Amino acid sequence: MKNLALFPECQPFKQWHLAVTPLHSVYIEQCGNPDGIPVIFLHGGPGSGCNPAQRRFFDPAHYHIILFDQRGCGRSTPAGETKDNTTQHLIADIEQIRTKLNIPRWHVFGGSWGSTLALAYANQHPETVISLTLRGIFLSRPHEINWFLGQVALFFPEAWQTLLAPVPLQNRSQVLEYYATQVFHPDPAISIPAAIHWNAFESSIMSLLPKMDSSAPDGEIELARARVQIHYIRHLCFVDGEQMLIDAGEKLRKIPTTIVQGRYDMVCPPQTAWALSQVMPHANFVMVPDAGHSAMEPGTCLALLNATEQYKQLSS
Repeated sequence: MKNLALFPECQPFKQWHLAVTPLHSVYIEQCGNPDGIPVIFLHGGPGSGCNPAQRRFFDPAHYHIILFDQRGCGRSTPAGETKDNTTQHLIADIEQIRTKLNIPRWHVFGGSWGSTLALAYANQHPETVISLTLRGIFLSRPHEINWFLGQVALFFPEAWQTLLAPVPLQNRSQVLEYYATQVFHPDPAISIPAAIHWNAFESSIMSLLPKMDSSAPDGEIELARARVQIHYIRHLCFVDGEQMLIDAGEKLRKIPTTIVQGRYDMVCPPQTAWALSQVMPHANFVMVPDAGHSAMEPGTCLALLNATEQYKQLSS
């Protein structure tokens, strides 16, 4: 397994929208083997949506790969909508997808915010989960938010300064609230530049080594992402992170689990993954020594691929 690369690109065999409420429709795609063992991919953010590279963590000959854009995200509609958009709503959507596809049990794979959602879902529906693969663990506890929106400046002072640059001096103690007023402003001339600025901050601290992205941002996509993310962060992602740890230790002890964490993850520092590993001692805990937060860093990518290959031996 040492030389395993991402699986070849594969195209969906079905793409569709599921109307989960009169307001929200979520985009769903199915890839790989229609008769294979099902796995659902839970994307990060909150707010980011899925992309084609995420299909490639799974052997398409073995897995029935299901990806979906969460409410307000990606190709789901309405884009950036925060009404009726909480973690409990997303858990209900996941169950609707499972029921609609007539899937009794499936593997659950999620990174960053996707790990939060995966744990929240598994804690409520452990009987549906074959395995858990979790990366860059985030539980949205207050000290984790405080790290991301303040203390990370100890390591990325220039990125933090860039985020603060548009913020008036009197608002700099409330950066999240300032950006909320800007990103939710009705004038796109105000909201879109603020969204681009907000999203660029997280992108700048994602990887151990900096990555250059010369592509021009799409203002509408950036706005939708920022609105959903800020909405969730302002509400601690609608979860009780400490209770999630307790529940994981009590309810998920029989579920095969892999926890993958970058040692130098500046978005979701390793202490949270370590805490989760302590309440789930049966889990395979992989601390990648030369990685940050991104799933695409070599060591992290390899660990995730090893997990999906290992879990081939588990049947539904």
